[in-house]
Amino acid sequence: MTRLPDPAALAAHYSRFAVAERLLLTGHSHQAWPDVAREGQVQAYDDAALAVDTKWERAFAKAEAVRSGVRALLGEADADVALGASTHELLVRLLSALDLQARPRLVTTDGEFHSARRQLDRLGEAGVEVVTVPAAPVTDLADRLAAQLDDRTAAVVVSSVMYETAHLVPGLDALARRAERHGVELVVDAYHHLGVAPLDLAETGLTGAWVLGGGYKYLQLGEGNCFLRVPGHAEGLRPLVTGWYAESGDLQPDPTDTSADTSADTPAVAYARGAAAFAGASYDPTSHYRAAAVLEFFADQGLTPPVLRGVSLHQRGLLAAAVDDLDLPEDVLTRDRETPAAGFAGFLSLRSPYAARLSRGLAERGVHADSRGEHLRLGPAPYLRDDQLLAAVAALGEAALALH
Repeated sequence: MTRLPDPAALAAHYSRFAVAERLLLTGHSHQAWPDVAREGQVQAYDDAALAVDTKWERAFAKAEAVRSGVRALLGEADADVALGASTHELLVRLLSALDLQARPRLVTTDGEFHSARRQLDRLGEAGVEVVTVPAAPVTDLADRLAAQLDDRTAAVVVSSVMYETAHLVPGLDALARRAERHGVELVVDAYHHLGVAPLDLAETGLTGAWVLGGGYKYLQLGEGNCFLRVPGHAEGLRPLVTGWYAESGDLQPDPTDTSADTSADTPAVAYARGAAAFAGASYDPTSHYRAAAVLEFFADQGLTPPVLRGVSLHQRGLLAAAVDDLDLPEDVLTRDRETPAAGFAGFLSLRSPYAARLSRGLAERGVHADSRGEHLRLGPAPYLRDDQLLAAVAALGEAALALH
């Protein structure tokens, strides 16, 4: 049995966020940062002050530490990882590398987060055929997505965890096989997966997938720490949206060069190999200093993917049982009781027509949570004690009674 960390002892490392005194059920949205995150930010300033423009060698070392952390989370020691300030930025570069003239079709779900949803909707307005598959029921979602793939499809974009409901999407391995047969790129948004449930790419059959994620939520890395795992078969792709960092390092052969004498009048834009081809340009490295410090803290505290999964199952289970004990009418608040605990990721999603009002009622009672449409989301985190979680649910009961 995996030994879970002592939340009270862990909370001592989050003094600035005062997690021991606050009911922060924002674990699915913005987890607290450990104190070492602040030290990382200060180090970024100090390195800039000391080295000025030669700080970049130090900054790039922090970026590589972030890539190493991502590789550990994916269970892939040699994963090729591009970094970006947001998943949207990385998704746009990826999409711009696809031949949407030859394959003018994209497949996705109606349960994707806004960074993908809005961009895909806009591409649909511009003439790209975008097929949107209902996310529910999640049990056969991968099969329904697979049925939509054909030789005109450029990519299929799907989350491994639905951001409104916390459902883990089963069957992505079969979807990956179907995508490979048709030459379709599989793009998996793992933002709500990493840091709360293990995602070993080899074990899950996703070695050929592009994997998007970020550190703003469960990983406690803060803003500006997003990443794209680039599959090996992507070698040679040339994103149309490209920054000058993408021409640094070992360059790909020029795909337009058919002879030794390429005309000087038609110079080709050079790209680095692998994930480096998806690099951007000059950026604020402070985020990587903060992330590197937090990743080292996680390692020191033994917060590995299996341990974090154990914490998540315990805390979410405690919240679910406490909500059931409230015995509220189903037309006021209910939850999915059919899916087993292992079918969920890190937060408890409660369905209510009053979700927004309940979220406000919780805030009035000192509980930080949020709502998405009819879903009230309660997100625990490893630094929260059981009594804090129970106190939050008691406040939910009070907010529900105050509805009428």
